[in-house]
Parts: sequence; structure tokens; C-alpha cells
Amino acid sequence: MSDTPYFKHHVFFCMNSRDDGRESCGPRGAEQAQKHAKKRCKQLNINGEGNVRINQAGCLDRCEHGPVLVVYPEGTWYTYVDTSDIDEIIDSHLVNGQPVERLKIK
Repeated sequence: MSDTPYFKHHVFFCMNSRDDGRESCGPRGAEQAQKHAKKRCKQLNINGEGNVRINQAGCLDRCEHGPVLVVYPEGTWYTYVDTSDIDEIIDSHLVNGQPVERLKIK
């Protein structure tokens, strides 16, 4: 058994929608952002085994910073506004290994 992870980067987009009035990621563009990221990673040919996996997730319990996504194995949390932020995370972090400091959640 190998110690090498199956995916170099595993990205989870919070898709949570709350009905109690509290902030949540779903209504703030999470589905569009996740679909964009998945499509862009396929276009860049960085998806699949040994590369990147883009997933939907239920509540990641950080919606107050949202919308949010997390990149593993690093455990780097990001917020984003639009697809240009998603592209920057893909280009900088997933392709070049450089986290995007301005979008990181501390």
C-alpha cells in the first residue's frame, strides 16, 4: 500500500443551504463555482487520479465566511466571490502550489 494520496489536491465546495436565516454557501453561488472549477480542471487536464478532484460537500461549518471551499491535503480554506477567484485558486494553488493569500480564511 502506497503512502501517496490518490489525489494531489481534493477540493470540497460547501453547498449548504439553511432555512433558518443564517448565512449559507449554497445561495451565494456555490453550485456555479463548483461546476466552473470542475470544468476548468478538466480543460487544464489536471483532473483525476494523481491530480485534482473537485467535489460538492454538505455543510463545512464555516458558512459565515462563505461561500467557502477547502483544499486537502493542505487544509487550506478559501472564500470567493466569482469565477475569477476560482480561476486564481486553480492557477495559483492547484497548478503551481502557491496558496492565494488574499482569499484564504484564517
